[in-house]
This record gives sequence, structure tokens and C-alpha cells, in this order.
Amino acid sequence: MAFSINQFKVGVTILMDGVVFQIMDTEHVKPAKGSAFVRTRLKNMRTGNLLDRTFRGQDTVEEAFVEQKKLQYLYAADEMYHFMDQENYDQLAISSDVLGENARLLKDNLEVLGFFYQNQVLNIVMPNFIELTIVETEPGIKGDTAKGANKPAKVETGAAILVPLFINIGDKIKVDTRTASYVERVN
Repeated sequence: MAFSINQFKVGVTILMDGVVFQIMDTEHVKPAKGSAFVRTRLKNMRTGNLLDRTFRGQDTVEEAFVEQKKLQYLYAADEMYHFMDQENYDQLAISSDVLGENARLLKDNLEVLGFFYQNQVLNIVMPNFIELTIVETEPGIKGDTAKGANKPAKVETGAAILVPLFINIGDKIKVDTRTASYVERVN
């Protein structure tokens, strides 16, 4: 369904040149001379890249109906990651290309949000923070409290994360999935 620029709102998904975008910001401009236009910031739903685009009053775009589904991560096999739809319990396999860097932080039974357009997976959004256990790192030395000093550590998913010097094997940490960085130690 085509709609005009007057219907642009934050959160609406549109289809341009075969690519699905989500409107992140809009600004309706009505200059004293000339016709009105809309400045938008668009997010590519597949890659996450941002794009600034200006639409004129006569422009129309197609609305893209993007479906959100709650998914639960099950296991990985042969560069494919298997998830279960939480509503109908169907299993689906998603390639590592779609997951990107998020794949290295997936742990069993983790609930994620999947975005689908015409039954094709656009993107998987992980929770902002997850708790992971340290499985490999150099031992912490008592009294070593240098500010800002970090050491590499391997977590249960296999990802390498920089952690403070006082973190030891077996410690649980909170990780920010957006930056894959250490936040705090969890009891």
C-alpha cells in the first residue's frame, strides 16, 4: 500500500528500491517559498545502517509490513543457527550472515526478537544485556586494582571479551550485546 509523506511517523517501515527501512526520525518542513518536504533518518532493517533522505510532497512510498516474532535460540550447526518460534513452536534456521557479530554471543535458550518481511528474516535483535560465565582467563592477582586495566577473557559462548583484572574463571559477568563489552560482575 502506497502512502504519502504526510503519513510518515517514527517506527513505520517502508520499502524503497527493494530494501526495507524503518523510519527513525522525521521532520516536516514547510518553507515560506516552495512546497513542503520531509527530512527523514532511515534505518536499513537488514544491515542496521542509517540513511538520511528527503522526500518531496508528491513522493509516495510503499509500506512494508514487518512482523516481529519472539524466538528462542536452540543450537548451531554448519554455519546455521537454529531458533524456535515461541508462539507456534516451529523451528527455523538462520544463517550466520543475518546474525553477524551477534552470533558469537548466543547462548542456549536465549530469547531474541526476530524481524521478518515476507517470511524472510531481516534481523535478529538480542537483549541489551546478557549474563555469561568466564571459562578462560589469566588468574586475578590479589591487590591488582589498576584503574582501567583490562585482560582478555573467553566466555561460555566462545567470544573473547576484555574484562577487568579482578575477574577470574567461573565468575559471571554482564555483557552489553550492542558493543560486546563488559558491564559488571554478577553475583
